Amino acid sequence: MNRYLLPLSVLGTAVGGAVLLRDYVAGGACPSKATIPGKTVIVTGANTGIGKQTAMELARRGGNVILACRDMEKCEAAAKDIRGETLNHRVRARHLDLASLKSIREFAAKITEEEKQVHVLVNNAAVMRCPHWTTEDGFEMQFGVNYLGHFLLTNLLLDRLKASAPSRIINLSSLAHIAGHIDFDDLNWEKRKYDTRAAYCQSKLAIILFTKELSRRLQGTGVMVNAVHPGVARTELGRHTGMHSSAFSSFTLGPVFWLLVKSPELAAQPSTYLAVAEELEGVSGKYFDGLKEKAPAPEAENEEIAQRLWAESARLVGLEMPRASSVRKEPLPK
Repeated sequence: MNRYLLPLSVLGTAVGGAVLLRDYVAGGACPSKATIPGKTVIVTGANTGIGKQTAMELARRGGNVILACRDMEKCEAAAKDIRGETLNHRVRARHLDLASLKSIREFAAKITEEEKQVHVLVNNAAVMRCPHWTTEDGFEMQFGVNYLGHFLLTNLLLDRLKASAPSRIINLSSLAHIAGHIDFDDLNWEKRKYDTRAAYCQSKLAIILFTKELSRRLQGTGVMVNAVHPGVARTELGRHTGMHSSAFSSFTLGPVFWLLVKSPELAAQPSTYLAVAEELEGVSGKYFDGLKEKAPAPEAENEEIAQRLWAESARLVGLEMPRASSVRKEPLPK
């Protein structure tokens, strides 16, 4: 028996070390223990993956959580799961289709009617590397859902967020934004050959530019807005990539994925941190990679591009906004 003790001990140490390394690489749990009793939280795309786990975390901390989803059957099921798991009965399902401007306006109108305050808005929903689909209003799907839909939704809820200050907006971006470029001549991929990867990267870059410009416009209101790369997670988001359908990639890259790819629970920690951490009070217009603030790609910090994107986005979604006094009128780079 004793001859097995050393091998078993070595194996146990190796497994334990691997788990610790994996947790370290994944970024760990939200360091804040802050609670948000009674605060109203909206999480888009909350019926599965990171969104559901973020809603779960915020419900555990006492939030009045609204799950905003396209598929109401899955949304109601997720809300029931969260209520049962957290014993927080203030978890509700509401219909929101970010591929429809009409649906976004209806959702915002309902929230404005029902809720006197909105303390936290987590813009989580996304599609990734889908075929060349378009939204109900004719926008390229990734640009329309990931960015334009959240752009309109956020602007329509700003009065409630301001009335609830200090309040927070969390925009989920991606490390993929570094490969993105805003092509003002063809935002909707109507002229170029469609590149699903480039379209995804553009949408995630747009989210950070939106975050920067919105933060500038919200100065002095008590509403904070930050963008975050939650990490790569095992969710339904990657269903169009084909990565997991290949037996070869699953076998050869499996150990790498195990080390680098987060569980939805771990991937929800950065959003949770930005939503509740007391030490982040007053922090706005920043980009977080996991739990740490980092500098985004240079194009993501270009104020002229951010201002032009805002103006073009407002035109596309039919949002009437007063012109900011500092918006430059000369032609901006393409």
